[in-house]
Amino acid sequence: MVLDLFRQRQDAGPGDRKASATGPVVAHASLGRVAWSARDTVSLTRTGFAGNPVGFRAVRLIAEAAAALPLVLQDAAHRYDVHPLLSLMSRPNPAQGRAELLEALYGQLLLSGDGYVEAVTDAAGVPFELHVLRSDRMRLVPGPDGWPVAYEYRVGARVHRFDVTGPVASICHVKSFHPQDDHYGLSPLQPAAAAIDVHNAASHWSKGLLDNAARPSGAIVYKGADGQGGLSPEQYRRLVSEMESYHQGARNAGRPMLLEGGLDWKQMGFSPSDMEFQKTKEAAAREIAVAFGVPPMLLGIPGEATYANYQEAHRAFYRLTVLPLATRVAAALGHWLSAHAGEALDLKPDLDQVPALAVERDAQWRRVSEADFLTVSEKRALLGLPPLADADAAEVHDA
Repeated sequence: MVLDLFRQRQDAGPGDRKASATGPVVAHASLGRVAWSARDTVSLTRTGFAGNPVGFRAVRLIAEAAAALPLVLQDAAHRYDVHPLLSLMSRPNPAQGRAELLEALYGQLLLSGDGYVEAVTDAAGVPFELHVLRSDRMRLVPGPDGWPVAYEYRVGARVHRFDVTGPVASICHVKSFHPQDDHYGLSPLQPAAAAIDVHNAASHWSKGLLDNAARPSGAIVYKGADGQGGLSPEQYRRLVSEMESYHQGARNAGRPMLLEGGLDWKQMGFSPSDMEFQKTKEAAAREIAVAFGVPPMLLGIPGEATYANYQEAHRAFYRLTVLPLATRVAAALGHWLSAHAGEALDLKPDLDQVPALAVERDAQWRRVSEADFLTVSEKRALLGLPPLADADAAEVHDA
């Protein structure tokens, strides 16, 4: 019975075959759908940083500039030139110095929206090493009230759990603002992901164009005998093989083409749509730079005239991007390390040593110093300096 049923189905004509009623609808809806890359941290880092020159340069430019800023440590009364926390920051671990550690931290924060620093403490709970952990390997464990109680760091099949319920946590979590997530930050790669896909696709299109003799080339027209316009399968395969072997790629650029058997070459130029690819790529590059807060002029992107000159763009880059990021990260690290040290300390960038802001700082110092209606302590407070000791204040007042 079963065999007869199968025979009946095989003998059925084309009109008797059943098909899905929604199949044509699904095929029509998926036709021409845009293919976007994945939006997880690992995929975005691969496509937006390791695989995109604009994203790579923007992250490196911000991370290197922020890590190079000098830091000052002070409390309500003193600015320290020598302190155990300054020594720890200058050499946080045997493999990294201050700049390398902070560059890794800023890089993780820009690529994933989260930065994690681990403190290795001695028996007394005093930190003597600092390490930046990869954000894609870290998972926050929330408690019953929603606040984090632990962090799990996974490498392969091994998981290490950091308990943060004690008086001082061994993990410092710095995150960017995310309006829809309570525990993790938002990376600039997320809003720039569409522009990154467009930029990468334009680069792949340009590479394909170079592989095809660096131009749309043209058309090979076959004029056979008696008006026949078709090649046999063997002739077609032979023609395609010869074109790929002798007339494609950079090594075959300029090689003359020998046509036979009724073949004719028709030269073709760039179409307007081909010419728009370069403009699309430049527009995508500007969108990536804007998402990271880097003036396109600093990245060498053409067509950008927002700033009058390079110096103005450089100053805006520090004022609007580097300093806010460095100030926020330094404040988080300072608060965390202060809890370990048992002191109320403030860690922040030293604005007086930033060359890009020298003109602004000179003007501010001049305005404050010429304000005769302010006391010395008020002037120092306006400049972000701690008040002087009594003896020093008396000496300055007498002068």
